[in-house]
Amino acid sequence: MLNNITIDKIYQYLLIMLAFLIPLTVSGANIIILIIVVLWLFSGNYKSKYNHLKSSKLMIASIVFYCIHIIAIFWTEDLIWGLHILHKMWYFLLLFPVLFNIVQRKDIKYYVYAFLLAISLTEVVSYLIWLEIIPEFKNASVANPTPFMSHVSYNPILAFAIYLVLHEVLFNKNLNSTKFFWLGFFALTMSINMFITYGRAGQIMFFAMLAILTFQFFESQRLKALIVITIVIPGIFFAAYYSSPPFQDRVNLAIQEAVMYEADNIYMNNGSSVGQRINYAINSWDIIKQNLLVGVGTGDFPREYRKINQINSSHLPNITNPHNMYVLVLVQLGLIGLVSMLSIFYYQIKLSFLSSNKFIRDSAITLPLLFLVIMLSDSYLLGHYTTLMYVFFSSFLYKDFEKT
Repeated sequence: MLNNITIDKIYQYLLIMLAFLIPLTVSGANIIILIIVVLWLFSGNYKSKYNHLKSSKLMIASIVFYCIHIIAIFWTEDLIWGLHILHKMWYFLLLFPVLFNIVQRKDIKYYVYAFLLAISLTEVVSYLIWLEIIPEFKNASVANPTPFMSHVSYNPILAFAIYLVLHEVLFNKNLNSTKFFWLGFFALTMSINMFITYGRAGQIMFFAMLAILTFQFFESQRLKALIVITIVIPGIFFAAYYSSPPFQDRVNLAIQEAVMYEADNIYMNNGSSVGQRINYAINSWDIIKQNLLVGVGTGDFPREYRKINQINSSHLPNITNPHNMYVLVLVQLGLIGLVSMLSIFYYQIKLSFLSSNKFIRDSAITLPLLFLVIMLSDSYLLGHYTTLMYVFFSSFLYKDFEKT
């Protein structure tokens, strides 16, 4: 049988492989996840594992959040869709605790390096498609070069990768001039890549990330941070706006859609994603008001939305997702579910202050804050790529901070 030392080494190699595969492939990452989970489930030391997870309020919050989904199955009428949601959310029941149990603080740099290596590969392919050096494939096109995943997932993941690199550039005093140059160049090319694609949520996340990073840089000088933010962020925004036609078009379209929402509802039939999101929220609120405490059940969002949509906006298509994580949880699980989900982010932010390592502390507060922002525009804890990135980084950013 494998001893504990051998198993730990296997875990670390698997985790590094997983970090590399997160932005590249669903099937590849799932194979590594399956190996990790099976190995963990059959490797013994169950009491030690249980005690470790039990001592973490963050792990308890994650498991409780999933268990509320299980309980809410009992009053859902669409059991098949409910089971589909349970399948999509299983990371919070098993994968998050498993990764939390096996990650090693000493290997964090290897996890991050592997992830950034995959991002660099993705970025190179994106530019090759954009420059028409290689043909379009999968999700990527010349107009929207997001290889391996859609822009909905690509840009948020890219934004967090930019944060990791910029943090190293700004705060690692041991960088020599060569490393400083190449990391700075990497951050610049990723930032440009951000604005030749269509992911508006990721672009908003990018600006939020810059604001957070500025406050972290001017840690004890908040007024100076605010001044820098009011100069730098608008400067980058307008530079991107006037130099990137795709970004300019998406900004103009978002403004036009918001303005046209009340003026001409027919316009929403012509592809108004902003107007439709407003409509999703309004219709969902009518459902929420009638099921405020415990929601309609884990599987009943599509069913209940279809009924309210027929009354309020029958000219628009029915949906299975309101493109807002808060709204989705409120409809399915009510206030109890929303409080449970937010408790995960509360413990993350609280734990971030306990680290003496600046990279860990800053990254640990940035990750939940950025997700709290982008979850307003889509259900980012349901998507494979973004949820896996969130769970993977969360598994080691908050490890070993809590007192047993």
